[in-house]
Amino acid sequence: MSSGRTEVQVRPGVEGDLDALTALYNHYVRETAITFDTAVFTAEERRPWLLSHPEDGPYRLMVATEADSQEILGYATSSPYRPKPAYTTSVETSVYVAPDAGGRGVGTLLYDALFKVLADEDVHRAYAGIARPNRASERLHAGFGFRYVGIYREVGRKFGRYWDVAWYEKEL
Repeated sequence: MSSGRTEVQVRPGVEGDLDALTALYNHYVRETAITFDTAVFTAEERRPWLLSHPEDGPYRLMVATEADSQEILGYATSSPYRPKPAYTTSVETSVYVAPDAGGRGVGTLLYDALFKVLADEDVHRAYAGIARPNRASERLHAGFGFRYVGIYREVGRKFGRYWDVAWYEKEL
């Protein structure tokens, strides 16, 4: 993708990305209600998360980087929806874009790559929970064919207030 500044590349995430991915996620932990984690992570604490997203299978990690510098601009994942065996053909997806990379189409590139690799997997549905308000994420998901299925009202408490989570699903 040409952004006017530099090209963006998307590839599977690797262990060498762990520090940068942890720093990116910690921004959202500290500054937003997009994630309901409330304490930042060390890279070692995040290692099991990274290792749970191999380069094959239904649980993937795709990373967007600047072509020239390899700076990480964001990532998208497909993760287990729920731990019980009957849910194995369902995944929960998410996208995190670096704050200074917003508006460049990074989220779109990441989801495009993620859904292409999932097309060859035994995955029936993708789900996304979006803490509200988050119009950018709602637009991104709608653009990929997710449809709104309901809302959990005041399901999470962070920064001294309750947050709603809207749920979306996509057929795969």
